[in-house]
Amino acid sequence: MIILDASVVVKWFSEEEYTDKALAIRERIRVGEERVLVPDLLLYELANALKYNPSFDANDVSDALTSIFDMDLDIVTPIPEIINSAVTLAFEHNITVYDASYIALAKEIELTFITADRRLCERVSSLDFVKFIGDLQ
Repeated sequence: MIILDASVVVKWFSEEEYTDKALAIRERIRVGEERVLVPDLLLYELANALKYNPSFDANDVSDALTSIFDMDLDIVTPIPEIINSAVTLAFEHNITVYDASYIALAKEIELTFITADRRLCERVSSLDFVKFIGDLQ
């Protein structure tokens, strides 16, 4: 089981750098080789990112979100321990609480977190469970 953030999942719908690696992860999920856990925040971040993609209209964004629900990802709602951990991580690493929420979830459940945000990876380079998608095989 892994944790993905919106920077990876948005690549399932938009051709960008590392889309091939993101699609490979999606395929492993589709065939049942991988399970994914995400905070519910991912849904809002994905919808927002796609809203600003000029190729998408409201129906396209809704269809993308429906496809995420159809994938049967494990979606986690906030609990105090995760939010408090996210706030602590945000201050320690000078990152947003949004980004820290993914990392806190991974830390608390002891899972690998994969992101396509290179800057985020650089800021939390001391956390060995945070992986940059470009470094994946």
